[in-house]
Amino acid sequence: MPFTLHPQLASDCLPVGDLPLCRVLLMNNRHFPWLILVPRREGLRELFDLSDADYPVVMQEVRDTAQAFAAMTTAHKINVAMLGNMVPQLHIHIIARFTHDAAWPAPVWNTGIKTEPYAEKVFAGKAAEIRSQIGLG
Repeated sequence: MPFTLHPQLASDCLPVGDLPLCRVLLMNNRHFPWLILVPRREGLRELFDLSDADYPVVMQEVRDTAQAFAAMTTAHKINVAMLGNMVPQLHIHIIARFTHDAAWPAPVWNTGIKTEPYAEKVFAGKAAEIRSQIGLG
């Protein structure tokens, strides 16, 4: 069965590229540098739904991506989360946080801050930088 990205993720995010197992997305909100990794396997809802072979691959991709994203953004803190309350497809948030960001120190969800999408040129530059930093070519 081919991989299908959940419509809410497709609507909220911009595609950056694919790691060996996960699709890398950038949340389309310039207030928060925010990546989402989605394992390209159908029917996954929970981390424990990953196969024994896929689990360590996803964990390594999350670790490597978070480490590179931290270096790239010089974030004060990197938040890594898997909630899935609104979007049932397994996806992992990697969010760069700063003591001066619009939601600090609260979570970025439901802040009441109006989402501001990236301008097309800004996204193109960020996507290229992310691809370079996390080894997508």
